[in-house]
Amino acid sequence: MAWLAGLPLQKPSVKPCRCVDPASATGRHYFGRPARLVQRKVQSRLAARQQAFIQCVAEVAKPKASFATVQSQEQFFGILEAGVAAKKIPQPLLLAFKDFYLNYKTAVLGSGVSGADEKRVAQVMGAIADRVTDQFVNPYTFPSTHKRILEPYNYYDFGQNYVRNLVNFDISVVGHLDNFDKMQAYLDQGDNVVCLANHQTEADPAVWALLLEKTHPQLATDVIYVAGDRVVTDPLCKPFSMGRNLFCVHSKKRMDDQPELKAEKQRTNRRTVVEMGKALREGGKLLWIAPSGGRDRPNEEGTWLPAPFDAASVDLMRYLIASSKRPGHLFPLAMHSGEMMPPPLTVESAIGERRLTFYVGVGVSAGDELDVEEVIQGITEKDAQQTALAKAAFQAVTSEYKQLEAAITDSGKRAAMSDVYQQPWLQ
Repeated sequence: MAWLAGLPLQKPSVKPCRCVDPASATGRHYFGRPARLVQRKVQSRLAARQQAFIQCVAEVAKPKASFATVQSQEQFFGILEAGVAAKKIPQPLLLAFKDFYLNYKTAVLGSGVSGADEKRVAQVMGAIADRVTDQFVNPYTFPSTHKRILEPYNYYDFGQNYVRNLVNFDISVVGHLDNFDKMQAYLDQGDNVVCLANHQTEADPAVWALLLEKTHPQLATDVIYVAGDRVVTDPLCKPFSMGRNLFCVHSKKRMDDQPELKAEKQRTNRRTVVEMGKALREGGKLLWIAPSGGRDRPNEEGTWLPAPFDAASVDLMRYLIASSKRPGHLFPLAMHSGEMMPPPLTVESAIGERRLTFYVGVGVSAGDELDVEEVIQGITEKDAQQTALAKAAFQAVTSEYKQLEAAITDSGKRAAMSDVYQQPWLQ
């Protein structure tokens, strides 16, 4: 959400923004459906300008043998190698998928969970390879507002199956179920809820859903994530993103990666803000937003903590729910998943990072609702109000994160705090 910093805080219109395509010889205006052409243009240019590996991958043709039916590592590798021999799969993709497969296999088989065997690994990785190669043959372009795809292929279950094998449910916890009860009650009466969260891994949406599916199934599936450009352009991310409800944006951190696309990215972001405003006017919407603008990363000592929140991003969310004509509520949300699928130690501009996976405990915890008026009471300057609200949200998330980590990593503390940090899937 750091992409929102510096964006004018003007009241969103219920009408789509009126944008002029500078590349058009006639300066034709875009309205309604044609405005999506801008989004398609940005995504197509992004894909065309990726590093050599991705350019090579983009030439993939699906092999005759089906990844979706593999039952063993031998079959999976055999299809990959046959595809390379037939020049339907590029060598870099072969190496990347072998590395990914073996890494995932080590994590799953090392879990010791009943049924976590070679066949399960092959089936999950086969499904991933099938969906990734399908994207190069039948690429999907994400609109500003994307609704999860369940038919003819269920991308939601696809993502859940992959991450479920990496979760150590024996030590995982969900905190403050009473606050999730409040969220659901608000949504049931037509209010809007925004979760201001830290963000640790690409698996966060699946972690959220897996830990809430038993007690709060609607929260697990109906949440709308504010998603940056990487998760809708990275070839490995796209199929997983297709199973989530998304508001698609371009991150401020990556706005200048390709200067020639900056104006188009900004137009896409403005359109997304308009659509967010329209959705919130309907009411009953749950948004999950990471105001840091990216994933947390461990410090030099290897300690994970939430990354600082961008004040303008937090304030825009406050403004959008306040102007929606529906009651709105801000909740701080702590996510603990960093060790499951750690990101690169530094922010990388290139697409196609190596995926490392581990079998670990994870957690999600909702802090008490933020009282905005109380937070900014006595503060008259607008910038100071923004800073105060972002600071309050960040401190609440950080505090919850530390408690969440203690409950996951220390069995004694988990037992002592079991009234707050619970494991409903074990009951």
